[in-house]
Amino acid sequence: MKKQFVLMVLTALFGVTAVKAQGSQRQTIEERTKATMEKLAVFNLDADTKTKAEAAIVDYNTSIQNAIEELRAAGSMNRDSAMAKRKFFSEARDAKLKTILTPEQMKKWTDEIEPSLRSQRGRNQPGSK
Repeated sequence: MKKQFVLMVLTALFGVTAVKAQGSQRQTIEERTKATMEKLAVFNLDADTKTKAEAAIVDYNTSIQNAIEELRAAGSMNRDSAMAKRKFFSEARDAKLKTILTPEQMKKWTDEIEPSLRSQRGRNQPGSK
């Protein structure tokens, strides 16, 4: 009985560790796009608008990933240049979305949805904002 209990505890710990390890993998462009589109579902977009919004999101995710890969390949992966590229592509995405979404939807995107998509890494570390 005692051996079975220990085995169950070890199995549970192994399972938790395996799940936690999978969570640290980078998301693909498709996964990030899907997560964003799920958050845009609150707008009840028609098919045409949804397609245009998804295209803007895919373009943004692809551009960001390519820019980060270029910075890594060049060996110049500094935080400031990565943040500048991210800001540039975010502004381009938001300009496209502004032509697609209504002003009320765009306000909700800017105030609620877009901030929830940002990485949560380092938010609770000393010195982070």
